[in-house]
Amino acid sequence: MAVPTLSSESTATAWSGPSTLFAPSDASLHSCYSCSVPSLLREHIVPGLFTMDYLRKLAFGTKVETLTPGKCITVTSSSANAKIFIGGVEITRPDLFNNGFLVIHGIQGYIAPLSPFSCDVERLNSLTFPFQQPDRVPVPGPAVMRLMMRDAILRLRNNGFSILALAMRVKYPELIALSNMTIFALDDFSIFSGSYSYISSVRFHIVPNQLLTIADLERLPVGCTLPTLESGQSLVVTTAASAAAPMRINYVRIKLPDVMRNLKIAVHGIYLPFPRIYQSTTPAAGATQSTVENTQADSASASSDCAAKSEKDGSCAMVPVPPVKATLEVEDNHYGL
Repeated sequence: MAVPTLSSESTATAWSGPSTLFAPSDASLHSCYSCSVPSLLREHIVPGLFTMDYLRKLAFGTKVETLTPGKCITVTSSSANAKIFIGGVEITRPDLFNNGFLVIHGIQGYIAPLSPFSCDVERLNSLTFPFQQPDRVPVPGPAVMRLMMRDAILRLRNNGFSILALAMRVKYPELIALSNMTIFALDDFSIFSGSYSYISSVRFHIVPNQLLTIADLERLPVGCTLPTLESGQSLVVTTAASAAAPMRINYVRIKLPDVMRNLKIAVHGIYLPFPRIYQSTTPAAGATQSTVENTQADSASASSDCAAKSEKDGSCAMVPVPPVKATLEVEDNHYGL
């Protein structure tokens, strides 16, 4: 019954990522005479794959936002952790279906229609985005972007990019206002292996309002600039893609193209944090030249990493770097996140 009922719903069809359905029986749905079945079923679907094992690992009272924006179901368990309840309804047929893209759990009844305030009361832990303060009036973003953000955060966290996933949660109010975005990411292993500067410069690695796949990036010419979330700071294509050499942005090669992509967000893995390239004008000569500023952490990280890699493995050591020019950094309150 759920499939034909949801097939014509725009909210459901707009979501193309992995999902979990907590499926009530037909008999229980028929018992709710005043319910709108399509609306009720949307509140039984959450983006992401929540297997029974994963649900058991969630903290008691965890809230998970459904396909209906701003409405959350609550995950609880019995004292022995043997039974899991979704919105107070027991899961009686766990992992009824799982093909890696859709998980279905059978539940004992149906989840009662959710309150518009079901996501506002935070208890112990929450998977709602963003975290709303009680004294603030929530301003929901576009429904599709909210779902795409949820999909990206879950997939990145499960594939070795948990630092970036955390940064996206912290900057959710800023990111949700974008129409789409392209993110250049370092995996957790690279960050903890020495590329710590990425943590303080995540915003410099996000291109707002542009969804650029690897095919789009490889068509960009040398000198093409890409804006970032850091005001006045842009990325520059320093080497165009060709048969002889891969493309480089700010002298850094792309390590994992299209590591995560959905309708609104594209993520590409890179070898090192981007060094900053400034276009500055010399007053005496009136000429414009490119200068690269690296912090000491960036320089140490780049030197050690590039020395350890061969050109075949993506080293940036063979690329000549323009002269370093001292500049003054103005610190903002974002701390890079």
